[in-house]
Amino acid sequence: MSATDWYAHKSLENGVFWIQERFYESGNRANIWLIRGSHQDVVIDTGLGLRSLPEYINSKGLLGDDSKRKNPLLAIGTHVHFDHSGGLHQFQQVGVHKAEVDALANGDNFETVTWLSDREIVEDPAPGWRARRYRVKAVTPTHILQEGDVINLGDRQLTVLHMPGHSRGSICLHDKENKMLFSGDVVYDGSMIDWLPYSRISDYIHSCERLVKMVDKEEIDQVMPGHYNTFGSKRLHWLASNYIARAGACHRASTCLVKSIASLALRASNSRSAC
Repeated sequence: MSATDWYAHKSLENGVFWIQERFYESGNRANIWLIRGSHQDVVIDTGLGLRSLPEYINSKGLLGDDSKRKNPLLAIGTHVHFDHSGGLHQFQQVGVHKAEVDALANGDNFETVTWLSDREIVEDPAPGWRARRYRVKAVTPTHILQEGDVINLGDRQLTVLHMPGHSRGSICLHDKENKMLFSGDVVYDGSMIDWLPYSRISDYIHSCERLVKMVDKEEIDQVMPGHYNTFGSKRLHWLASNYIARAGACHRASTCLVKSIASLALRASNSRSAC
């Protein structure tokens, strides 16, 4: 299957494109965001990487032919989980938070929580493809990101916000001028996952408190999440506040049990895959 068949996209306002993997039918299917700038273009998250994302972007002319863009496309992972980081190796420039650099550089498929089944891939990307052989390919980041870094696209800037909880290196990218938040898996319009190996509830609460304050300060109008549909500031406030309210002792106890089971299952799965 060609890259042009594997992906599909929508053009949104203000130089933003929403890309998805057509034949990955799962709640884990991540949103891929492409942002055009006057001097630098950025792709936020890269999906599974089963087909060439750069090839798709170029074949569809999503970057145009503006000679003012001096730098290669920069691919940023909001975190290194497999559904977001699988295609990072396809790019010349790669950025992730410093807490997850080693996991990506070492191809650590435990920390990337690689968990994919054949039934989620409804059309094989290549003859004989099998989910059990899928691995996140190692890549050494060229951009090591941390809180407060500003990614300059020329006519717009994205500020890195370290928002751990879902994973230890989870980030959001905030376009302050346009009041847009590219939130990765820190928050999306669904159940927020805090039971993975490197999840931490106390960190997640702090991150949600930051989000609530940002909404109260009217710093966010629109959220471009890591999964599902976009939403506005009122929904963001409710999602973040609801997580804080629910993260009590009972939630922590049940989450601890689920986290232990998930860690064992991931260890076993990735051990088999390595054989």
